Amino acid sequence: MNQIRKIENGSLGNLTYLEELRLNKNHLTMMKDLFTNLKKLRILEVNRNELQIIHGLSLGGLKNLKELRLKRNKIETLHDGAFWPLENLTILQLDFNLLTTVRKGGLFGLKHLQKFTLSHNRIDTIEMQAWDTCKEIVELDLSHNEMTSIERGTFESLEKLEKLKLDHNQIIYISDGAFSSTPNLQILELNFNKISYMVEDINSAFSSLGQLWKLGLAHNKIKSVNKNVFTGLSSVTELDLSGNNVTSIQENAFISMTSLTRLRMNTKALVCDCGLQWLSMWLREHSYSDTEVYCGFPHWLQGMSLIQLHHKNFTCDEYPKPRITEEPKSQMGVKGNNVTLICRATSTASAPLHFTWKHGNIEMNDASQINTSVENGVTVASSILHLVNVTHENAGKYQCMVSNTYGTTYSTKAKLNIIIYPSFSKIPHDIRIAAGNTARLECSAEGQPSPQIAWQKDGGNDFPAARERRMHMMPTDDVLFIVDVKTADSGVYSCTAQNLAGKIIANATLTILETPSFVKPMENKQVTVGGSIVLECMASGMPRPRLSWRKNGDPLQATERHFFTAEDQLLIIVDTKISDAGSYECEMSNSLGSVVGESHLTVKPEILRVAAPSPNENDILGLIIITVVCCAVGTSIVWVVIIYQTRRRLNAVAQTTNSQPSSAIAATVADTQTHIYLETSSQHSKDSGTGDSTNPSSDQLQLCLPEEIVTCSVNNEEETNAVIGAPLLRYTNHERHIRENKDCAV
Repeated sequence: MNQIRKIENGSLGNLTYLEELRLNKNHLTMMKDLFTNLKKLRILEVNRNELQIIHGLSLGGLKNLKELRLKRNKIETLHDGAFWPLENLTILQLDFNLLTTVRKGGLFGLKHLQKFTLSHNRIDTIEMQAWDTCKEIVELDLSHNEMTSIERGTFESLEKLEKLKLDHNQIIYISDGAFSSTPNLQILELNFNKISYMVEDINSAFSSLGQLWKLGLAHNKIKSVNKNVFTGLSSVTELDLSGNNVTSIQENAFISMTSLTRLRMNTKALVCDCGLQWLSMWLREHSYSDTEVYCGFPHWLQGMSLIQLHHKNFTCDEYPKPRITEEPKSQMGVKGNNVTLICRATSTASAPLHFTWKHGNIEMNDASQINTSVENGVTVASSILHLVNVTHENAGKYQCMVSNTYGTTYSTKAKLNIIIYPSFSKIPHDIRIAAGNTARLECSAEGQPSPQIAWQKDGGNDFPAARERRMHMMPTDDVLFIVDVKTADSGVYSCTAQNLAGKIIANATLTILETPSFVKPMENKQVTVGGSIVLECMASGMPRPRLSWRKNGDPLQATERHFFTAEDQLLIIVDTKISDAGSYECEMSNSLGSVVGESHLTVKPEILRVAAPSPNENDILGLIIITVVCCAVGTSIVWVVIIYQTRRRLNAVAQTTNSQPSSAIAATVADTQTHIYLETSSQHSKDSGTGDSTNPSSDQLQLCLPEEIVTCSVNNEEETNAVIGAPLLRYTNHERHIRENKDCAV
């Protein structure tokens, strides 16, 4: 041992033929550029010094170095290229240092490294692909570190690895397939960890280790052995389960280990019930000298060797090991809400039941509510796990473990998915656009799972633009396009974003702007003095046009005889006079333009009616009846026949009027089978300007069928006399009266 603290650069430059150099037990703090000319050096030891950092290219020039030992220093960091260019290095020892991470850059260039020891450091992380540049490693020692888990890619690229030591870490989780990258592994030491769950619960971490012949699982607090845990280990000859107070082993748990010659196991806590009878018989057949197993339950078998028990001693009257009666259930939770998981178990033992929850195979802090009761000698307990204001960090698999002094039982894993209520990142806005252009509506939303976007128009799925193939939306686009917009495209467009958490809706109004236009051209009209007339100016356009009327070029104002309705689209003139004749103009205008229409009104003098009937009065009256009825009922053939028969009978009545007495006339009328009335009154509102298909028309026919009705009531006695002495077709008064006879057809 020396006290060397520093070696000047070049001090060793003349030792060009030096093959071994040991600088152990000194106080060196750095090595950079100290060994530049030692090209034949094969072994370098700098143990027990005070090195803290290995800088990049510190050992440049040592291309023939085979072994490098840097144990018991204070090395915290390996910079990128720390061992470059030691291409021929086969042994690297960094035990008893302060390293916390294995980094890919720090191992760059060690392509022929075979033995690498890192025991007694503080390593808790191995970066992914850390071993990409040293794929020839055969032996790796990571014992006495602070590793807590082994992930699927932790040992990726180490296909030639044969010996792996992971003793004395804090490993509690080994992922399924964690050793799939090390198919040639022969020795695996996992002693003094906390991996009881992977032996007790269903796990296939060892299934790819077909070449493994030694497996160390000593002192891992294992209480039970699952029947599938050793599946695939057909080459294992030595299994170490010592230091574990095992209480139960599932039937045929060792059956896949066909080469097993040494089983190290010592326990005095076995539950010797009917489920363990197979192990007693199996141990008698194999006679492992290192296996010492004794009963701990039931009490009358306590301390007895399992191998010596008679098969009648194995009963199942009680179940001291916990049994789970209610498993936690998989569910979905909305972000920000609360989630509850429940686990229930029973046991016939008086020992208290302890619940432990795991999230992603990591034990959770005590966050559950436990209720325990004893019913008929059976212990019943439940654990309720409350997750408050859940976030994505709470997502994953949850498992309940129930244990007492007789063993541990594992529930199935419940999956919790955290979903997020949709929220809009883009919302559609109201649009006013001229016809013929392209409308663009944007809508996108965020959430978990990603919301689905759907569109509706006016609360439904009828899109005129879609029918005409003018509407386009790409599946990955946030924009709805409507090309060559038309008036029919106007309306309220609703964007719906929906996922499992819920649905939100945003609305936007699409307004199509159009220049004013006439729905139909204005028409010339004529009316008789004293009559009523309606002039139409049916407007279209957006914004809705403003209408103004002019007569003979002058503005037209409303009077007691002239008034407007239907938003000024109808001009109604009542009790017309000759002065009402002239040219009527309607101008409609909006912000896009204006247009003018014209209608010429002709007012005819009143025509005097001739009292005496003309020789052809009956023929003319018949034609009027036929014309009116055909218009009212759509030229129904049945009605034509009825009208024709009526006209003939009316002619017969007219021809016999002068020769027959009044009684004869009344009799003739009474024999008539059908009565038809033409009513000139209208039930339309005079200021409505439009008709209603449910109301009678201006020339409505009234039909009475005498075979069903004896008489048809009329308004007054004068009208009754007129019916007897005149043809049956008449005009009724404008005012309607409720008839007492309900069977009169109108």
